[in-house]
Amino acid sequence: MDRSSSVKKKTDGDEAERSIAAPQQQERGEDESVERIFESKEVPSWQRQLTLRAFVVSFILAILFTFIVMKLNLTTGIVPSLNVSAGLLGFFFVKTWTKFLEKSGFLKQPFTRQENTVIQTCVVASSGIAFSGGFGSYLFGMSEVIAKQTTEDNNPQNIKNPQLSWMIGFLFVVSFLGLFAVVPLRKIMIIDFKLTYPSGTATAHLINSFHTPQGAKLAKKQVRTLGKFFSFSFLWGFFQWFFTAADDCGFVNFPTFGLKAYDNKFYFDFSATYVGVGMICPYLINVSLLVGAILSWGIMWPLINNRKGDWYSADYPTSSLHGLQGYKVFIAIAMILGDGLYNFVKVLGRTLFGLYHQLRSKSAAQDLPVGGNTHTPPTLSYDDQRRIQLFHKDQIPTWVAIASYITIAVISTIIIPHIFTPLKWHYIVVIYIFAPALGFCNAYGMGLTDWSLASTYGKLAIFVIGAWVGASRGGVLAGLAACGVMMNIVSTASDLTQDFKTGYMTLASPRSMFVSQIIGTAMGCVISPCVFWLFYKAFDDLGVSGSQYPAPYAAIYRNIAILGVDGTSSLPKNCLTLCYVFFAGAVVINAIRDALGPRWARFIPIPMAMAIPFYLGGYFTIDMCVGSLILFVWERIDKVKADAFGPAVASGLICGDGIWTLPSSLLALGGVKPPICMKFLSRTANARVDTFLYAS
Repeated sequence: MDRSSSVKKKTDGDEAERSIAAPQQQERGEDESVERIFESKEVPSWQRQLTLRAFVVSFILAILFTFIVMKLNLTTGIVPSLNVSAGLLGFFFVKTWTKFLEKSGFLKQPFTRQENTVIQTCVVASSGIAFSGGFGSYLFGMSEVIAKQTTEDNNPQNIKNPQLSWMIGFLFVVSFLGLFAVVPLRKIMIIDFKLTYPSGTATAHLINSFHTPQGAKLAKKQVRTLGKFFSFSFLWGFFQWFFTAADDCGFVNFPTFGLKAYDNKFYFDFSATYVGVGMICPYLINVSLLVGAILSWGIMWPLINNRKGDWYSADYPTSSLHGLQGYKVFIAIAMILGDGLYNFVKVLGRTLFGLYHQLRSKSAAQDLPVGGNTHTPPTLSYDDQRRIQLFHKDQIPTWVAIASYITIAVISTIIIPHIFTPLKWHYIVVIYIFAPALGFCNAYGMGLTDWSLASTYGKLAIFVIGAWVGASRGGVLAGLAACGVMMNIVSTASDLTQDFKTGYMTLASPRSMFVSQIIGTAMGCVISPCVFWLFYKAFDDLGVSGSQYPAPYAAIYRNIAILGVDGTSSLPKNCLTLCYVFFAGAVVINAIRDALGPRWARFIPIPMAMAIPFYLGGYFTIDMCVGSLILFVWERIDKVKADAFGPAVASGLICGDGIWTLPSSLLALGGVKPPICMKFLSRTANARVDTFLYAS
């Protein structure tokens, strides 16, 4: 798999999204037409693309991937794209289903690439709610668990503890607006502007390849490989569970580089999930994470800790934002905001310039020829002619989209203030007025750059609405809730447009894509809160810093809201100065990367990725770098096999370890404790323990 375009990665929001969804495809000329390969195959109607078996498989895979995304959300917040896994497993399940029915003589409809696209769209839409729903960020940031870790604005009016009923209700009233907002613009984005949507295009190439004879054979081998590593990862998670009877027990606390390095969060924790994530993420992301970990936990935090008693009181507990924790949180926030602001301006600038260029070109094309200047429209390839013809076939009436948007907006404007009292109806109306335009900008920018800035728009809503409401009237809770409304609209708008691109290239009907997205979103609005609720009830220390599931971005989002409402007066000494330095540093590094171009930018770390270990530590970056190293060596030994099977191995490691969280959660709920505690002590500590044991 080509590392430069092989995975779509998400950190706290979508700023660091990268296209890593499928193998790089070569440009196809007319003599390599994709659609001529499928010319003899009938394209089913949009109703026949939406099969019962497709949605049964989608539901099963949605549960699987929701557990995986939820675990990643609640551990580090780094969520790689699962498009490859969704497409591959969807192909495998339905192909097995149809083969069985064919042998039994009951097969009524063959499995098509259009149906495969419907499955992939539905699964990604459903599991995407686990991310955009804020279970590891803004939504969990409202809870008392996270509020207790701050000393500001933790009064009852700024707290909203998770409950299954209101979470499901909230998601249902905000998750569909983005879908209807962008529907009227689908033709402009896909056909008129010819936006590339790199991840959507790569996914389409992947699905098309599955349904050729050679691709089907390779897909079977890839699924077999995925299954092997899924089993290994699941059994490895099960084996590790036996040694985790108490806190700080088990392989996850193995002091790989010594106890001093372990104290500073540098160790390999034997996580199959993050080894797999490291194999999927580009090398630059993993190196950036490691550089950030070394800069923060290796250099800065030890130096600032030496200023204890001068820069901050030595009496503060380790979790206090007035102590060292404040530097960790707010410097990370400064880098995230600096990176996000730079990319927001950059992508918005490209969007506006692209729109201007497109509209000017269109206007010029419509002008009458003057003198010897004539405009000759470009000749469309057979593939484009075929795709445009079918893309126009099943339209979604614009009036339906507009009426649906207004209806849902009115309903949610009535309901949301009952869920979040500080967020009054007029604040929601303002969001809904601007949301379609922002959703369009995000969808257009993603088509150009493959970057979604949904979480940047969410943070903008935190600052604007939070400051508008004010600290005394629940501004923190209102800001976080507004973030959720904005993020869901903007994120689903760009996701649907990308799915339209995938459907365009696989001849899937826009209507079937839209229905699949709606059904997948509805599934996610129920599945994601239920999965989160299982985590919430099973793990008592969920969201606590240093625990198995620290939910780092929940604390970060809440502190962004506090910063927006209260300002910077509560920061410890020199923290604001350091924040300014790192904010400016993030902007400058990004500017240097863009100025030098892709050839040299691949050697310069990405500030967004560097910021993540500032708060969490470097342990997961070691896992991810191990994954990178495995893939690097594999590519040097046999690049062809590494490209073909690397994604399958990585997906197996992620899926197996991710699905282990289901039985481990059920064991925790049932009060079943592991039988063994494996701890690692220094020689001195071990001698004291031995003395105590033998003395007693």
